[in-house]
Amino acid sequence: MANVGNQLPTQAVSKSAPGKHGNVLPLWGNEKTMNLNPMILTNVLSSPYFKVQLYELKTYHEVVDEIYFKVTHVEPWEKGSRKTAGQTGMCGGVRGVGTGGIVSTAFCLLYKLFTLKLTRKQLMGLITHTDSPYIRALGFMYIRYTQPPTDLIEWYDGFLDDEEELDVKAGGGCVMTIGEMLRSFLTKLEWFSTLFPRIPVPMQKIIDQQIKARPRKIVQKETQEDEATFTESGRQGERRRSRTPRRTPSPRRSPKRSRSRSHHRERDRHGPSFDRELERERDRQRKEREGRDRDRDRGDRGDRERRRSRSTDRNQDRRERRRSRSGSRDRRGERRDKERDGGDDRSRRKDRDHHKDRGTEREKSRDKKSRGETDDRRHKEDRERHREERKAKRSSRSRSRERRHKSGEEKSRKRECSHSRDRERDGEQRSYKRSRSKERSHHQRESSNDHSKHSERRRSQSTE
Repeated sequence: MANVGNQLPTQAVSKSAPGKHGNVLPLWGNEKTMNLNPMILTNVLSSPYFKVQLYELKTYHEVVDEIYFKVTHVEPWEKGSRKTAGQTGMCGGVRGVGTGGIVSTAFCLLYKLFTLKLTRKQLMGLITHTDSPYIRALGFMYIRYTQPPTDLIEWYDGFLDDEEELDVKAGGGCVMTIGEMLRSFLTKLEWFSTLFPRIPVPMQKIIDQQIKARPRKIVQKETQEDEATFTESGRQGERRRSRTPRRTPSPRRSPKRSRSRSHHRERDRHGPSFDRELERERDRQRKEREGRDRDRDRGDRGDRERRRSRSTDRNQDRRERRRSRSGSRDRRGERRDKERDGGDDRSRRKDRDHHKDRGTEREKSRDKKSRGETDDRRHKEDRERHREERKAKRSSRSRSRERRHKSGEEKSRKRECSHSRDRERDGEQRSYKRSRSKERSHHQRESSNDHSKHSERRRSQSTE
């Protein structure tokens, strides 16, 4: 552990010579998420700005131009898009967990730069860019998210006293310099409603010590020099106005005594000749002062003319630079406008097609709804009809059952009557048959008796 602690300062403090590092940048942490908050990353990947407009940008220079035209702050969320009121604990505003919002264009473009896999030269071009401070801010933020903690001091060392100002808050109201922003990057984990990657504790202690040991420097710009020249010229004018020396009271003269009394006493002592000599001496001193003032005025005029010429030359150079930059920006803006017009036409066509598709889908859905309603009505009517038919069938069945029951009762009655009649008839027939059979048997007996008697008679006759 002691060896590791001794090695960390050498990595953080030592500056490599140019050419020691290659052009390929190392990546620290997660190579897919860029160490971003998961909520911010999901909102970036799902935002239409990142998926549609930034998808068309393929080069580093196009992304830089997009940063120049679109980025107005460095906060992760747009103003008023996240509502974190009443949330505590892990759902607080610092953690970036719980509620999402509209992710800012700055973080969309920051992740777009990460997808381009910037080189060391391109990253140096970002942090030293002269057109917009937001381009530099995104470059420094890219370093904070992707570079190893041991290299952060090496990257930020030359810019900790940078006095270029920018407004980092969405909606305005938080103006800070580049140096102040970098110091907050190194000493604080929180950045509005998100967190930077955590720096190891030994490295964080080294960074804090170096920042405390390094006081802030005041860098004078050209505008400050111009203001200094104007203030110096104003001071010189005031000095010229107040060239008469202030007379200090002599030790012999008490401040309580008036000048009039002393003047009268000197007159009484020396007489009028002394007054004349005093006036002559005063006139001579005035002439000498006037001559000196003229010489100084001539020198001041020459200095002013020189400064004016220098300031005019500087202003002309600045104007020419601004014109050239504005011309290049106008050209880029025209190109962008043309591309945007083409993109707008494409988007309009897509919107029209989308609206048409939506209209057709809506019509289809309406037709489906109407069909479904008609089908529902038909089903309801069919159900009612089936119910009525079932009721009618049930009523008819009950009636038929009643009729059948009645008819069965009548048939059973008729059958019983017919059976009784048949039984009576059968009984009568049987009684009649029995009587006939009895009569027949009687006749047969009588006939047999007669026959026997006749045969006996014959026998008796034959015998006789």
